[in-house]
Amino acid sequence: MQTYDSDFQAIQQGDERVFEQFFRKYYQSLCNYACTFVKDMDEAEEAVQAVFHHFWEKREMLEISVSLKSYLYKSVYNNCLNRIKHEKIKLEYQHYNAERIDRNPSFASDLADASELESRIGQAIESLPEQCRLVFKLSRFEELKYAEIADQLGISVKTVENQIGKALRILREKLADYLVFMLIFGSQIFNHLH
Repeated sequence: MQTYDSDFQAIQQGDERVFEQFFRKYYQSLCNYACTFVKDMDEAEEAVQAVFHHFWEKREMLEISVSLKSYLYKSVYNNCLNRIKHEKIKLEYQHYNAERIDRNPSFASDLADASELESRIGQAIESLPEQCRLVFKLSRFEELKYAEIADQLGISVKTVENQIGKALRILREKLADYLVFMLIFGSQIFNHLH
C-alpha cells in the first residue's frame, strides 16, 4: 500500500514522470477492461483517456482511500457505464423526436428552439465559477450523490449543497428568458448536454 501512497503523493505534487509511468503501466489493461463494456476499442480508449485526464486535472483535490490501480479501474467502470447510459438515452431521444416530427411537422421548429436552449445552457454552465461548475457537472452529468461528490473533491456535503444551490441560482438568472421552454424540454436537454 505504501508504494501506492507514495506514487499518489508524487502525482498530487505534479510529478509528471511518475504519472507517465503509471499511465504506461495500466493504460492497455484499462483499455481492454473498458472494451468489455463498450465493445469498441476506440470508445474504450476515449473512456480511459478521459479518466486519466480527469485524474491528472483534479489530482490536488482527490482523496483516494484505495490503491491507485483500484481507483482507476473503478473510474473506468463508471465512465463506461455513463457512456452506455448516455448512448441509450440519445438513441431513445432520437427515436422519440423522429416519431414526433412524423406526427407533428411543427415540432421541428420546437427542436430548433431546444437546440438553441441547449447551447445557452452549455454556455451558462461553463461560465459558472470553477468549483461550482465541477460540483454541478458531477451531480447532473455523472449522477453522483452529494456524499460521493464531497468524498471525491475532499469537501463537505454542506459545501456541495451550497455549490449546487449557487449553480441553480446562477443558471436561473442567466436563462430567465427560456424558463417556460425549460419546463417543457429541460430534463431532456440536460440529459443530452454531456
